[in-house]
Order: sequence, then C-alpha cells, then structure tokens
Amino acid sequence: MERARVVIVTGTPGTGKTTLARRLAKALKCGYVDVNKVVEEEGLREGYDRGRKTFIVDEGRLAKAIEKRIRSAKVGMVIDSHMSHMVSPSLVDSCLVTTCGLKTLDRRLRKKGYGRAKVDENVQAEIFDTCAQEARELGHKPVMIDTTKGIDLKRVLALVKKGMKKKK
Repeated sequence: MERARVVIVTGTPGTGKTTLARRLAKALKCGYVDVNKVVEEEGLREGYDRGRKTFIVDEGRLAKAIEKRIRSAKVGMVIDSHMSHMVSPSLVDSCLVTTCGLKTLDRRLRKKGYGRAKVDENVQAEIFDTCAQEARELGHKPVMIDTTKGIDLKRVLALVKKGMKKKK
C-alpha cells in the first residue's frame, strides 16, 4: 500500500507558513496539520522559557509523533510548523521553506505582538536561513517560497507537483 502524500511547510515564524499551508491543503484536498496542536495533544512541552516567552518542545518526540501520524494517514497532509523539517525526509514528498524580506518580517512579527527580543531573534534566524539549513542538514531538499509580496499559489502548486513526480 502506498502511503499518503506529505508536504511540510517550514520557515521562520512570521514568514507565511500557516497562510501557505492552509491554502495548499485546501488546493491539494489534503489534511492540514498544525504542529502546535500536535505538541499540545501529545504532551510534548518540556517547560516554558520565560525570557523568550515560548514553550520548550522535545523535538525528537515531536518528530516521532508526526511520523506516526504520517504512517497511519489515509489522505495526504500538509504539515505546518517551523519544526516540521524534523520529520524524516523519507516520509516527505515536498519540503517548502517560507521566507520574506526582513522589513516585512519585522512588521509581521510586531503586528503579532512579539516583543523586540523575539522579533530580533526571528529576524536573525531569517538572516541565517536557519530552517532551510536545518532542513538540508537533515536530508530534505527544500524549495524556497518568498512571501514578501504574497503567495503565488499556482506557482507553489506547480513546484509541489513537480517535486512529487520526482519522488515517485
């Protein structure tokens, strides 16, 4: 039995992952997986970092929980998280990394209510291309999607479908 198709959408917070992932899931008629919900449902929080105002997540356990969902899925899925690239590349058909211009990212994060330190941390992650680098190190072949001026869903769909054909 062939497993369901899987697209992961990763990238620095504020670069448009969720917008892209939701639109992509709808267009591909796939399930949408919000990794934050998986973390909550599976009890994967290890604590809270007060300085960064964020929960600490066991990335290894998270990857295993998502991989378990992938293996049991009957329909394709689009997985949304800046940590989705932790999933084994052998289970993923397409790895998309959202990016955007630094001024745009700064504006989006401030609009979300992020404090200056958190904005700066995420801008630095974008400068250093952290999510794409980690994805490559883990064996993914990321496709970069710049969302500075919005999302060209037709272009993204063409890239995803092209990537899926190569995997067959």
